[in-house]
Amino acid sequence: MIEKKSLTEILGRLTHLPGRTPEMAFDGAADRAFAEVAAYREGGISVGYYSGSSEWERHPVGDEIVMALEGCTTVIVLVDGEQQRIQLNAGEVLVVPQNHWHRFENSDHLKILGVTPQPSDHSLTIPMP
Repeated sequence: MIEKKSLTEILGRLTHLPGRTPEMAFDGAADRAFAEVAAYREGGISVGYYSGSSEWERHPVGDEIVMALEGCTTVIVLVDGEQQRIQLNAGEVLVVPQNHWHRFENSDHLKILGVTPQPSDHSLTIPMP
């Protein structure tokens, strides 16, 4: 069935997570700050609303699209073992290449939309090549 969704309504149901830490990805503490919008290919479209920093993640089967709807963040992407820092502000989009470790740092009232392939790998520490 073809169905449209309201990002405004979905984002309005989220609770701002003011002090996100990487460890929260593993304990469920951040669940109310995130919601799935729709399934998409082998992954999904999701939104989140938080301030703080995330864990490292990568997506072995495809690129991830991230768009800052509101707020800002620094996306750190490991490229050939070096940390590339990319400032992402409201209205900007970034494609994180397949299988590249990345994380979000110093996010400030970030409302983010992600088109994320699954599976995803997660790590608290900088993964070694």
